[in-house]
Amino acid sequence: MKDAREFLSAAAINAMEGEVRVHTLNPNAVRISKSLGDAVGLTQLGVHMVTIMPDHESAEYHRHLYEEECAYVLSGNGLAVIDGKSFEITVGAFLGFPRRGAAHSISNNGSEPLVLLVAGQRLEHDVCEYPRKGKRLHMNGALEVLVDF
Repeated sequence: MKDAREFLSAAAINAMEGEVRVHTLNPNAVRISKSLGDAVGLTQLGVHMVTIMPDHESAEYHRHLYEEECAYVLSGNGLAVIDGKSFEITVGAFLGFPRRGAAHSISNNGSEPLVLLVAGQRLEHDVCEYPRKGKRLHMNGALEVLVDF
């Protein structure tokens, strides 16, 4: 019996090859991402299984002005910096970032891979601010323009 397009078994997810992504503004922000949402045909919601190796980060410290995103810790330990405050995160922790909310980043300060289930909107237009870099990224479809504050 063939699986439905809308279904991914654990075996299928494990067999997926992750895409290594390095953040443009932070060379230490290296993550391995499996796009679960793309695999089942989602177009308005991005859902990814993200692995962050020890001593790496998920992204540059940032906030979105229009999109919302969240993350659930599946395995490992890490550190979330939210609005300049640090929080230890472990299995079962949930982080939610509303639009125009606090700037944030996640890093792996443990000795094992940190695995997150990350979800976020896929709006046609968004603006992402990087307060530590003094930069703002304007996104409109495939067009992206990075500017200074």
